[in-house]
Amino acid sequence: MLLTAEKLEKRYGAKVALAGIDVQVAAGEVVGFLGPNGAGKSTTMRILAGVIGADGGRVVIDGHDLADDPIAAKAALGYLPEAVPLYPELRVVEYLAFRAELKGVLRKYRVSYIEEAMQKARVTDVAYAPIGTLSKGYRQRVGLADALVAKPKLLLLDEPTAGLDPAQIVEVREVLRGLGPEHGVLLSTHILSEVEAVADRAIVIDHGKVVAAAAVTELRAADPAFLIGVSSTDVAMALLKPFAGRLVATVAEGGSIRVALVAGSVEGRDGIAEEVIAAFVGGGVGVRSVVPERPRLEEVFLALTRSRVEQP
Repeated sequence: MLLTAEKLEKRYGAKVALAGIDVQVAAGEVVGFLGPNGAGKSTTMRILAGVIGADGGRVVIDGHDLADDPIAAKAALGYLPEAVPLYPELRVVEYLAFRAELKGVLRKYRVSYIEEAMQKARVTDVAYAPIGTLSKGYRQRVGLADALVAKPKLLLLDEPTAGLDPAQIVEVREVLRGLGPEHGVLLSTHILSEVEAVADRAIVIDHGKVVAAAAVTELRAADPAFLIGVSSTDVAMALLKPFAGRLVATVAEGGSIRVALVAGSVEGRDGIAEEVIAAFVGGGVGVRSVVPERPRLEEVFLALTRSRVEQP
């Protein structure tokens, strides 16, 4: 295993930020690290990168304990923080040469390593442009080239598309898709479509704890979802309030309610559709149709981190 973090704990005074987080990333794997804002994602990433220390637990990167042998452990990783620290007056190639030297890349390899990092991050076309003149999307990719310039085995990417416009997000995602085969990647984000687009597996945290860890396809297929055609969506949604904590419901097109029982609730799992239909009929709502579906990742995420009936 390229990265193994066990029982990570972090407290800020009386506030518990992490309460026993476990994270694993294998070589050649892209893992989405999901959670709502404030769940502990960035704290975990900073601990894994060796930026801050943990109050408990252990981090091993490429066989090196981060606490006992930090130099060797950090040599195996590249870190892209959420706020990328760049020197706007430097040209891209100058900045990467500076960073390669700081990271201990031997002089004879620097030119080829820099060229390879720029190609992977798709910034070769702005190699001689001052960083301060680049768009935010390009600056994010320069930060990614920085993370790649020493050819690390592990990449820690914290919210790499934060603040980007839709076109820039698409560009960065295309870059991320190409990283998996040669690197282990831990991608921290709260954007669910990003995980579905690039990740093989997802770890979901909430309130400093892991609430799920599985392949993205397994998370989506874990539990049933149904599209139920009803005579009144407003009344139907009101009738679902007693189901809070067991399912997520949203109003769909064509006068339908989409109901999903997703990971975390096992009580009544097999009969949830019949139970919901009985509630609708008992409340005077006509049911026109019931169509089984796979739950969307958004619904899985809501059930794992907020467990509630979603109102329109």
